[in-house]
Amino acid sequence: MIQIYNSLTRSKEEFAPRGDEVKIYVCGVTVYDDSHLGHALSSIVFDVLTRYLEYRGFKVRKVQNFTDVDDKIINRAKEDGISTEEVTDKYIRSFFQSIDGLNVQRATVHPRATEDMPEIIELIGRLIDGGSAYATDGSVYYRVRNKPDYGKLSGQNIDEMLESSRIDTEDGKEDPADFALWKAVKPDEPQWDSPWGPGRPGWHIECSAMAFKHLGEQIDIHGGGLDLIFPHHENEIAQSESASGAVPFSKIWMHNGLLRTSGATMSKSLGNAFNVNSALEEYSSDAIRLWILQTHYRTNPLLDKKLIETAERSMRRIRQTVDIEHGESEDSVDSRSHEQRFIEAMDDDLNTPKALASVFDLCREINRGRDNQMNVSDAIETVRRLTGVLGLSLGTPPKKAGLSDKEIQLLVQARKDARADKRWDEADNVRDQLAAAGISISDTGEDTVWSRD
Repeated sequence: MIQIYNSLTRSKEEFAPRGDEVKIYVCGVTVYDDSHLGHALSSIVFDVLTRYLEYRGFKVRKVQNFTDVDDKIINRAKEDGISTEEVTDKYIRSFFQSIDGLNVQRATVHPRATEDMPEIIELIGRLIDGGSAYATDGSVYYRVRNKPDYGKLSGQNIDEMLESSRIDTEDGKEDPADFALWKAVKPDEPQWDSPWGPGRPGWHIECSAMAFKHLGEQIDIHGGGLDLIFPHHENEIAQSESASGAVPFSKIWMHNGLLRTSGATMSKSLGNAFNVNSALEEYSSDAIRLWILQTHYRTNPLLDKKLIETAERSMRRIRQTVDIEHGESEDSVDSRSHEQRFIEAMDDDLNTPKALASVFDLCREINRGRDNQMNVSDAIETVRRLTGVLGLSLGTPPKKAGLSDKEIQLLVQARKDARADKRWDEADNVRDQLAAAGISISDTGEDTVWSRD
């Protein structure tokens, strides 16, 4: 039984899709710059969710949008002296380079707001016709106070939100809490024709329209970062359920934590964003994924290069485990209990730290079983299968300067001595040290053979 924490009910809930296919919508990036590791965190979390649901036998349809009309995009185009289309095309390509490099499976559909403009305009019209929105001076606003349960996701009332949040102050609003669905045209900005005059959509309406178009008016899981709960997801709920007649928009609202650096959550404005493509030049995709997955998705992991380097060493250990030769003994390492532990952990709100612990424990069993001449082939396949669920490719990391041959020989001998004395933890630590330097070792009888990766 899979359980997922629902931000709407503030509790774990048993997951069961409404139909034959799991419908997931994940809020994507605003494409005005290269993706940073905060974006990678969300992409990896929902990639693992998709992979695990498929591993458990579900068919998944995932939609992740691009916001390709926004003030930040307009400003970037002006700064660079190019069109907004050139800006968005450039950074959409960069986004795909990043997620492909991180071994994140692409969504079923990656819609752009500008490509679904007819659906956005149609949805705004429905809200006006139903009395949930109103047009004024070429703009359209949603009537927040017309929805009695507005605020159910964030747990705040409207007046508290007005005090604690930055609210648009456009003229023509009936209420300061109302938010824009359509913005009247301004000079030198992208614009589309609409029944209310030329302009462009507000941020929130695009996600509802794209979810409706590509998934339907009821979905199973809506995902995104904690920072989107208010106002974005709160407003999505309001406008979506007003348009569909109070039908629950999403069964589960699932939010990942935010990266932090020395106590502060990561953002470009703080100058602590680590570009994904740059990070991939320094670390393997597996190391970045492992670093993120070693903490629960609802927590705020620390952005620290030392932690990624530690993850790189751990990944080398897994690679060495699955690359070793195995015997043909009738005695074999039994991996069933480890896989069951993995499933139990992932069923419990995608608990990747516990799931990874089961994988590392199985790797230790494989290494010890090999030392005892046991058949480890099935156990190795289990490691490959489970790491695949986590999106780990077990590929070779970027090359780095390593140890000299003499230093390697000394470490290999130190490990042999530790193993002979049954000091297993010490032997494992030496193996990790060698792995960190890109040295693979293989035990054949009483000999240990090493090679550079």
